[in-house]
Amino acid sequence: MARAFVTRGAILACISIFVASAAAARAQTVPVVLVPHRAVYDLTLSQVREAAAVAAVRGRIVYDFDGNACNGYTLQFRQVSELDTGEGKSSTSDLRSTTWEGGDAKRFNFTSENFLNQNLVDTVDGHAEHGTSATAVDLAKPEHKALDIAAGVVFPTQHMIRVIEAARAGKTILSFPVYDGSDTGDKVYDTLTVVGKKLMPDERKHDDVADQEPKLASVPRWPVTISYFEKTKAQESTEQTPVYSIGFELYENGISRALSLDYNDFVVSGKLSSLEIKDVKPCP
Repeated sequence: MARAFVTRGAILACISIFVASAAAARAQTVPVVLVPHRAVYDLTLSQVREAAAVAAVRGRIVYDFDGNACNGYTLQFRQVSELDTGEGKSSTSDLRSTTWEGGDAKRFNFTSENFLNQNLVDTVDGHAEHGTSATAVDLAKPEHKALDIAAGVVFPTQHMIRVIEAARAGKTILSFPVYDGSDTGDKVYDTLTVVGKKLMPDERKHDDVADQEPKLASVPRWPVTISYFEKTKAQESTEQTPVYSIGFELYENGISRALSLDYNDFVVSGKLSSLEIKDVKPCP
């Protein structure tokens, strides 16, 4: 009778598989906790593609996030960008928005104003709520309108939570429609999210405030790219070009750094210049 034996390599392989499976299972059971924080990003032009009439970009993003899974999440967002097209010509855009999203990811309120050279060019105000067969959207601005969109659309904070859950579990691709109330409030975007390999704590230094923040030293983070596609255009062609893409490094607690805003013709970088991490408000 032949003698049976197991090699040390086989044992280690089995242990590795067990540990990876246990980690993935734990990632699904431990809820994602998004920390309230206020982040400021300084914007600069990092790339210009052929035929783009852009000489320089300067600006700032202020991202003020608060709330918890019980009371819902609020976001006050402002992006001011000065775009220099050369020959002394420039324009300044100022986007301001406030949103609230239920902790159960079923309700979403949004309002935004967009200024160009200090003149208000459009405003959006409304709310959306998931139903069993559709998501009902009720717009007050730019005009009163009620519409139904797909029941499976995801609101922005839930989108971020799903990305973090996927990163924890080692998944690299996510694809689903997102509704964020942007533009005229009646658009749904198909999204493709690509999650890279988890970064080590001392990997990819960016000379920003996150490098000196002790509260982030041991928090896992991943490189993430999200591409947004207009749903109507995506249905017309199999060769899809995103309307825009956003790249960033995402911490497990929802904080982002090293922004890259790709508008197709040009790319803008966002360096984290200020970060205030607020106390997490526990659920009752």
